[in-house]
Amino acid sequence: MNTTTINKILSSTPTLSSLPLRVIAGIIFAAHGGQKLFAWFGGYGLEGTGQWMASIGLTPGYAMALLAGSAEFFGGLLLIVGLLTRPSALVLAITMVVAIVTVHLEHGLFISNNGYEFGLALLAISAALVIQGAGKFSLDNVIAARLK
Repeated sequence: MNTTTINKILSSTPTLSSLPLRVIAGIIFAAHGGQKLFAWFGGYGLEGTGQWMASIGLTPGYAMALLAGSAEFFGGLLLIVGLLTRPSALVLAITMVVAIVTVHLEHGLFISNNGYEFGLALLAISAALVIQGAGKFSLDNVIAARLK
């Protein structure tokens, strides 16, 4: 990959509009990933999450739990610091599409019925970050400025 391509991935307008999206979504994603990977915050860890994923047809369950948990945990951490924001947000958006389609869609919109509204909100935030990038106060902008 050449410098121009890397710069396109990392560059964004240095505004503050992405900052609250990145930080808040990053915290939420990292916490949910921590539940899946490490059984933090009342989660079930890889074994329990993997068994549940296998029970709903996402097999092999352990590998799916590892993939989803890693995407959420590490992707969330990357969003918080604004590093590789666009690629991380893309992976998180795909993760949310999978969650919506496989788990929540059949329950309708509302979260009170295990619906997809929360996943849809996280999908919208992730999509916005793919489009606009990390913004001001991000490692992406620091790296992009040094590459110029």
